[in-house]
Amino acid sequence: MMLDNIVWDRMLNSVNETLYMSFFSVIVIFILGLTVGLSLYLTDEDRLIENKGIYRLLSITVDLLRSIPFIILLILLVPFTKLIMGTMLGKTAALPALIIGGTPFYARMVEISLREVDKGTIEASQSMGASLIQIIRKVLIKESLPGIISGITVTAISIVSYSAMAGVIGAGGLGNYAYLYGFQRNNQQVVVVSTVFILLIVLVIQKVGNYYTQKIDHRK
Repeated sequence: MMLDNIVWDRMLNSVNETLYMSFFSVIVIFILGLTVGLSLYLTDEDRLIENKGIYRLLSITVDLLRSIPFIILLILLVPFTKLIMGTMLGKTAALPALIIGGTPFYARMVEISLREVDKGTIEASQSMGASLIQIIRKVLIKESLPGIISGITVTAISIVSYSAMAGVIGAGGLGNYAYLYGFQRNNQQVVVVSTVFILLIVLVIQKVGNYYTQKIDHRK
């Protein structure tokens, strides 16, 4: 019988755990990454609230966190995770590492999207007396929204991949299921089906992201 070595209740539970980790991580990453990305853009040289000290501090922090391989970041954050979560095991315990791993990556993508906004549009808004908040909301965010959505799409796909790595050290999800019940028990069916589910999740995220990016991109 095909796929007779798979316990489907466990498999589907693992799918739910992966979706849980990915969904909540991406929500927090979107908020934090957008905030940090805006701060990087606004405080850079010749920007609206130029501040070289803050920009350098943020830039160095983002670059340092981005340069740490995720599996090493997981290990480094074990004491921190235990402190705030009480454990390093389970789907919720994986959230701090996923958020810290994904936020710097997304923040840079937000900054890049904001840099593509025409300076002339910003200057025109200033000349009409628009406040900083109005410029951020009605010019910067509005004009860069396709890039912002495209960026969170790419980040979400990375988070699904990160969640699979986190599963290897006990975070749950498809990565944990594939490792414990597939690799360690020499059950290739579990490994293959887990991989297929991860690919399906990634394809859905990409499809949804592409749809909304194209829908709001008024430049086309």
